Amino acid sequence: MIKTANVGSFDRAIRLIAGILLIVAPFVSSVALFSNPIVQWIAPLIGLVLVLTAYFRFCPLYRLIGASTCKAE
Repeated sequence: MIKTANVGSFDRAIRLIAGILLIVAPFVSSVALFSNPIVQWIAPLIGLVLVLTAYFRFCPLYRLIGASTCKAE
């Protein structure tokens, strides 16, 4: 199965920035939201998914709904 890119450049940059913030924030932030142990585990997992989808330029959710942010070639 060939996975074609469906994540565009702007979407990729936003995913990468948001993903890194979600991975790092629970460990360096004193925000009350991150004092919850569940959020401390879930936020980095979501961040990791965002970073991976940015790296591979492929989002399975976009594939399911038929969306793409890549420019047409």
